[in-house]
Amino acid sequence: MSKPTDDPYAALERAFHEPKRLAILSALIGSDDQELSFNELKRICALTDGNLNRHLKMLEEAGAVAFRKTARTGRTQTVVSLTQPGRRGFLQYLEALEAVLKKASAAAGRAAPEPSLPTHSLRSAKA
Repeated sequence: MSKPTDDPYAALERAFHEPKRLAILSALIGSDDQELSFNELKRICALTDGNLNRHLKMLEEAGAVAFRKTARTGRTQTVVSLTQPGRRGFLQYLEALEAVLKKASAAAGRAAPEPSLPTHSLRSAKA
């Protein structure tokens, strides 16, 4: 995981920055024991088995998550937990992301005002 720096962009950990991995880590850090079953994560993050496996493998390689198997109701279940280094790294990532957003917001405040558009207009303009 990246080390803190004065440049907030450099501190945006690539392993966490992908939207679905951000969703996975957000779900884990927000859960009671900072762990969820594979199926709970799949449901919360709206991912297929294959996509969730791929993202979890990247997070495991970064040292952010760990796995354990449990036997519940006669079936083996995979439980995904946020590691201590993963928790620290994710919190550092969130601080860096907040700094980037504040910097962008401040820059936008200095820019010439643009006409306000409703959010739905921005989406339809991309189509």
